[in-house]
Amino acid sequence: MSPSDLPATLLAFGAHPDDIEFGCGGVIARETQSGRPAHFVICSRGESGTNGTPAERTAEAQKSAALLGATCEFLNLGGDAHLTHTVAHALQLAAIIRRLRPQIVLAPTLVENQHPDHVIVGRLVRDAARLARYGGVAELRETPAHAIASLLFYAITPDAEPADRSALLIDISSAVPAWTAAMEAHTTQLRTRNYVELQLTRARVNGLRSGVAHATALFPNDPLVFDSLAQLARTARQF
Repeated sequence: MSPSDLPATLLAFGAHPDDIEFGCGGVIARETQSGRPAHFVICSRGESGTNGTPAERTAEAQKSAALLGATCEFLNLGGDAHLTHTVAHALQLAAIIRRLRPQIVLAPTLVENQHPDHVIVGRLVRDAARLARYGGVAELRETPAHAIASLLFYAITPDAEPADRSALLIDISSAVPAWTAAMEAHTTQLRTRNYVELQLTRARVNGLRSGVAHATALFPNDPLVFDSLAQLARTARQF
């Protein structure tokens, strides 16, 4: 297979070193196992976390990304608990979108009642996806404009799931072993509470809703478009 035959890279943004894995790691593993490249952009090194040094958090994120079959890079947008929603930061993320040219981008939800960094990164990514497609943005002229196909939000905690839009449920049943290993790689964060059990339980409930073993909910930023009703395989109404 030549590089041009590969699916477009799946690009995921996270505020902290473990956000992507806990929020949508099963989806990442599912996609990379199917041959889609994946890349993480992590916007801090967990400097303000209760457990773990920035060096430890960085190493855990790199190990976890590798377990999911993904690559990762880190950005400095002010540090953990100090992220800000600015045009300059959105342009930084837009430059990455133009460089990697993904079709699908994942970001934390915009629900307010969660870690403020999660909301800020979600907003930055939403803005960046728009800026990346505008050909006349002076700061981005070094790379051609690029329009992504879909921005999907992931919820890191149950409280972060938006109540005002329907979920897209992704069957991750075959990816659970890789996803579990990736979450367990964040050993410093498991000193606080058992996040792995929480995420697996959430995925199991979504699986029961949709008739599979485990599923992860994603939330589209825009209405999804289908060529025909034939592409609607089924819904989650099982009971």
